[in-house]
Amino acid sequence: MTTNIPIKPREVFIQGITSDGRTFRPSDWAERLAGAMSCFRPGGQTGGLGGAIGYSPYCIPTSLGKTKCVVVNEALKELEPMAWDFVMNFARDNDLQIIEACLLPDPPRKA
Repeated sequence: MTTNIPIKPREVFIQGITSDGRTFRPSDWAERLAGAMSCFRPGGQTGGLGGAIGYSPYCIPTSLGKTKCVVVNEALKELEPMAWDFVMNFARDNDLQIIEACLLPDPPRKA
């Protein structure tokens, strides 16, 4: 028996495209935004081996095709509401397109 229960998205994709279709600049905006959020980590994790700086698992820069994006996990909203507001206000203030979705892992490769 299947039910039609709506699945709540767990990520928000902030795309580097404005509402009128222009590419957002500077070209490294996604890395800068994710870098600003790098301190927000689960359970006191550090930046990586030897204290190297890395991205937070809650705010990851990526690309969808040729479009730069930042994937923001909704868990950030509970962990640090002000950080969530910061990234969402960044998107709104810069007129960036926002898509609610759930990032799925890649299927296993066939041998």
